[in-house]
Amino acid sequence: MSLSIGIVGLPNVGKSTLFNALTKSSVDAANYPFCTIDPSVGVVPVPDNRLDKLGALSRSAKILPATVEFVDIAGLVAGASQGEGLGNQFLQHIREVDAIAQMVRIFKNDNITHVHGTIDPLHDVEVITLELILADLQTVIKRQAGVEKLVRAADKHAKVEKEILDRVQSALESEKTVRSLGLSADERKRIKSLNLLTQKPMMFILNIQSGGSNVREGDEEYAKLIQYIESQGATYVVVDAHVENEIKELEGDEKQAFKSELGAEESGMDNLISEGYKLLDLITYFTTGEKESRAWTVKRDSTGPEAGAAIHTDFKEKYIRADVIRWDKLLEAGSYAAAREKGWVRTEGKEYVVQDGDVIEFRI
Repeated sequence: MSLSIGIVGLPNVGKSTLFNALTKSSVDAANYPFCTIDPSVGVVPVPDNRLDKLGALSRSAKILPATVEFVDIAGLVAGASQGEGLGNQFLQHIREVDAIAQMVRIFKNDNITHVHGTIDPLHDVEVITLELILADLQTVIKRQAGVEKLVRAADKHAKVEKEILDRVQSALESEKTVRSLGLSADERKRIKSLNLLTQKPMMFILNIQSGGSNVREGDEEYAKLIQYIESQGATYVVVDAHVENEIKELEGDEKQAFKSELGAEESGMDNLISEGYKLLDLITYFTTGEKESRAWTVKRDSTGPEAGAAIHTDFKEKYIRADVIRWDKLLEAGSYAAAREKGWVRTEGKEYVVQDGDVIEFRI
């Protein structure tokens, strides 16, 4: 399933450094604005110790994790919605992702340029949010003109859409996001084609500098920032992008030792990947055996046939039933055979809604 999260923020807040750490790649990451022009895309494995345990149980030859796609998008600036800083081009890149991770610099370091010349995380966040709101407002106003013609022609669907657009426009003009309106599933579907930026799920990445001077918990600045994030119905993670990039090739104890040496308190990288996965409203189910144990990605509330399509279209079109057990119950049983003897393996039909952590054998 190809769903992506766009990493956005002001220029020079550490987006490309974070992207390098996430993907273990080397896109440009320099100390000047607009270092990144074209978006870079990376597929990142989702950490999940459930998969490792299932692989050990089955003595699997291969372990294949679920993945999430991150896109490094160039920095936005005030006026982006009016074309400042190649804003129109960058806003289009954001339209193409499914969710947004807004990166915010909360460390102070005179050697690293800030586009506004001072560290004020809440102001930075508000600048980005306002540009997304203004871009959406332009889109809605343009759509309103076309819908009004259809309303005059007595188009019933257009009338409903017009009512939704009126609410959306009013919110945007009040500098509120579309997300804050709490539109119903049907309402979201009716304006889905507009691909509104502030309707996309959003999380925040707070970039610190280990051992340095940061806006930290207990500071008034920090409290205001978190209050704003929570008011947006968003989540946040704290990372040190520089340290994570420095240790990206290390594993296990060596990685932990180097982090301690650099003064990093803990890694937010796994949290970032996991929160990104949740942001896309994805869940994981597993298949396991001697050849491989694998985590499969599906949208929440997918039925058995829909989940089977992640493996092969035949599993959807020819679906008969599926044998299902929770991952922890399979581990507790010690094997499929023992789990069947205990009656823990269930047979589910086409209407079954797959749950996060299911281990499934499809029958076609």
